[in-house]
Amino acid sequence: MPNTDSLPRPRALLLALALAWPAAAPAQEGLFAPRAIVNDSVVTNFELQQRILFLRLLRAPGDIEAEALDGLIDDRLRVQEAARLGVEATPEQIDTGMEEFAGRANLTTAQFVTEIGRAGVEVQTFRDFVEAGVLWREVIRARFAPRTRVTDAQVDRAITGQGRVAAVTVALSELIIPAEPGREAEALALAQRLSGSIATEAAFAEAVRAYSAAPSAERGGRIDAVPLENLPPAIAQIALALGPGQVSDPVQIPGGVALFQLRGITESLGAEPGATEVDYLQVILPDDAAFAAEAARLRDGADVCDDLYPLVRGLPAGQVLRQTQTMAAVPADIGLELARLDAGESSTALARGGSRVFLMLCARRPQSGTPPDPEAVRDELANQQLGARAEAYLADLRANAILVTP
Repeated sequence: MPNTDSLPRPRALLLALALAWPAAAPAQEGLFAPRAIVNDSVVTNFELQQRILFLRLLRAPGDIEAEALDGLIDDRLRVQEAARLGVEATPEQIDTGMEEFAGRANLTTAQFVTEIGRAGVEVQTFRDFVEAGVLWREVIRARFAPRTRVTDAQVDRAITGQGRVAAVTVALSELIIPAEPGREAEALALAQRLSGSIATEAAFAEAVRAYSAAPSAERGGRIDAVPLENLPPAIAQIALALGPGQVSDPVQIPGGVALFQLRGITESLGAEPGATEVDYLQVILPDDAAFAAEAARLRDGADVCDDLYPLVRGLPAGQVLRQTQTMAAVPADIGLELARLDAGESSTALARGGSRVFLMLCARRPQSGTPPDPEAVRDELANQQLGARAEAYLADLRANAILVTP
């Protein structure tokens, strides 16, 4: 069902995006002249310009100008149909919708409005955008929710089908910009500039060689392909949102800022992996001339994590840390290193101030999942039915509308 949940999701780093794109829409003259007439309602050039700016801030895909005009036409039809049926949105509903939308960027409504305002987007543009979604949601609920039924058999089939999913493997390149204490903003600004300007794998590799502090810099930032479930969930979600060759928004990690470029993604049908749990061990050592030799001694002397304990006997307890966590709980920089390792393998890429980390993966295993909630599955299936009906409903409204465009 189209509503504010189905609209493009803003990125957490909207502040950077607000500076990224200039206005490119209708000419300044005639801003309030009609760009389209939907039944008896005018869409002005100004509204189109505003929607283009807004969609660009959200990094909506496709032909932005065409998408903006189509969206405004659809919104007019939604609002007109709500008025015909006597459906209204209260100020509280609209405010809640704006708050929820801004929250997806980890911002309050006031903060979100401030950031889009810096790019020239009026608060009324945002409010109208949300109001159309709120009204349409109420229209769909009123017309179709009472007639939407999900049977027990449909729920059972859906739960059974959840046992097999597409197993995804991603090939990424990374660029890790170090951020010394007090210089985090400088590193983030550099990452934002690079994110907005890199368009090819060659350009990303060139930036890696110039700025990256990761050991992968000598390979142009290339990371071997890894199963998606091996990655920290936040980074996995970023990878899934990218198209081949696209560069992520900056990701803040301990001690730095990361950018990722997707080189490729493959899928194969397999059993659902569930949440991944990792057992790993860190040995914190001085970052000095002796580190390489000590790390080599540990690596050569230990095939499994338990082999390390005799080798580090005498170190303070705080320098030998073994933890078992879900990938969601693992710090992002550690998670990135663990993603590359098989059990018994180690990494020396991480630094902590004046210390260096010898990191070994002890085990990686699926965490037993919680059985699906039948009522949650029933609600999801009902929403899918409503969404399909809403799309057909809107298409019918558009087919029967009197639509005039230049």
